Amino acid sequence: MTSPETSPAPDKAGAKVIFLMLAGLALLCLAGYFAAYAGAGDKTPRGTTISGVDVGGRSADDAEAALVAGLADRVDRPVAVAVEGSTGEVAPGAAGLSVDYAASIDEAGAEKSWSPGRLWSYWTGGDDLDAVVVVDDTAMEAALADLSDEVGTPPVDGAVTFADGEIETTDPVAGEAVDPEAARAAITEAYLAEDAETVELELSPAAPEIDDADVQKALDEFANPAMSGPVTLVFGDSPVQLFPDDYSGVLAMEPEGGELAPSLDEDKLAKLVSKGVSEDGAPVDATVALVDGKPKVIPAKPGVTYDPADVSAAFLELVTKPSGEREMEVKATVAEPDFTTQDARDLKIKEQVSTFTTYYPYAEYRNINIGRAAEIIDGTVLKPGDTFSLNDVVGERTRENGFTEGFIISNGIFKEDLGGGVSQMATTTFNAMFFAGLKDIEHKPHSFYIDRYPVGREATVAWGSVDLRFENDTPYGVLIHATVDPSTPSSQGVVTVSMYSTKYWDISTTTSDRYNFRAPATRTLDTPDCYPNTGYSGFDVDVTRTFRKPGSDEVVKTEEFHTAYTPSDTVICKPPKD
Repeated sequence: MTSPETSPAPDKAGAKVIFLMLAGLALLCLAGYFAAYAGAGDKTPRGTTISGVDVGGRSADDAEAALVAGLADRVDRPVAVAVEGSTGEVAPGAAGLSVDYAASIDEAGAEKSWSPGRLWSYWTGGDDLDAVVVVDDTAMEAALADLSDEVGTPPVDGAVTFADGEIETTDPVAGEAVDPEAARAAITEAYLAEDAETVELELSPAAPEIDDADVQKALDEFANPAMSGPVTLVFGDSPVQLFPDDYSGVLAMEPEGGELAPSLDEDKLAKLVSKGVSEDGAPVDATVALVDGKPKVIPAKPGVTYDPADVSAAFLELVTKPSGEREMEVKATVAEPDFTTQDARDLKIKEQVSTFTTYYPYAEYRNINIGRAAEIIDGTVLKPGDTFSLNDVVGERTRENGFTEGFIISNGIFKEDLGGGVSQMATTTFNAMFFAGLKDIEHKPHSFYIDRYPVGREATVAWGSVDLRFENDTPYGVLIHATVDPSTPSSQGVVTVSMYSTKYWDISTTTSDRYNFRAPATRTLDTPDCYPNTGYSGFDVDVTRTFRKPGSDEVVKTEEFHTAYTPSDTVICKPPKD
């Protein structure tokens, strides 16, 4: 008989059965877990939608492709907006709106994971998510600004401007604009809506950047002081004074950081300063010129080399200073002119003291040559003691100098040469000198008399041999003004020479009868340059110039001019010999 201590224990067999059952159950669960993982993989949860597009149960790549296709008709669809009765559209591209497809799929949960929670989400998930929208801030701000311009009223900034030495202000005015934060949120929310909707926006007050306080500050601190009086820039010993009327055009006030800041057009300022100094660094002497028919001193210009930035800095500092402190020396290299502005004033060229006019028949060469001579002579200034030389002033009559061929008198007959007709200018200038009371140094009448000139008071010139010279022997300067009205086939040309100074003499003149007549000869020529002529007699004549002080009847002195004209020979031309 077996004892109880050695017989098999029945509870161990039961435990073994239970263990085996549990192990089998575990294997079944593990197999199910692997099956669940195999089914879920790296796919999005089943039933997931993004902005209404079904992307569930797909791999990340397939889900992204499905999302791209599902949103294709919405990503570029304009968002309709309405603002207080006004309607418009905002284009997504212009507003910087776009979809980040990869980020949208990542947020949907398409990733591999052994987490039971991940597997549970896959099989039991199915959220409706919004796509990830990316906003370009700069583009959105620009689009909303454009929208405000369309449906709102832009604010008007206050402004301060300068013109003709005066200050002009623009009052700030508040405007209306869409609220940028509210509009951004509403447009972004409506961007990918399944059904297109109109976004209702409201206008709110838009304050100007430059308000009344900013305008007043600009007036007090800059504009009013700037226009209060002239400023003086000193280059060496040469001051250049600039007045508000002149420099107001170089100043401006520009918005900067919510205020109005002074600005300066440096190029315009440099041009303004250059009116008082020479531009190439060489000094320019003062002179006198006719301006609107009256003599005017043209100031001297020192030769100045400077850095425009130094001038700009000095100018901006000066215009805000009070009266008595608006002058500053500017660093520069300076060469002073020999003839100063005061020297020019001391010439006392104030009035017309003589004028004389002659006329000539039509010939194009006369128009060219007389006009060119007048152009060169015009503006000549004679200081006291200066001698005028027509040949020195006009120069040689060459084509390069602007002259052409015309008729001259040579050996008692007409022939062609460069500069023909310039003697008309010489005669007119001589008579202007005559009646101004200047000193005759050299003049030569034509060899025979030409009836369009005043008898006994005319002069001819020839380069290198015959000149017209006279001296300014008065204590005042003399300005010569010469003009030509060209001739036409139906009208005479007009030459006028006037002299401006301070009147020093009253001049009167008398002319004697013609006497000592001489008969012309007859010449027969067969040269190629022969020009036929009908001759007339030569004669003598005397002209007296009488000098009196202005307003006085007392004769101070007289001067006699004796002229002996040769006959103008008759010229008969025959064909040249072979």
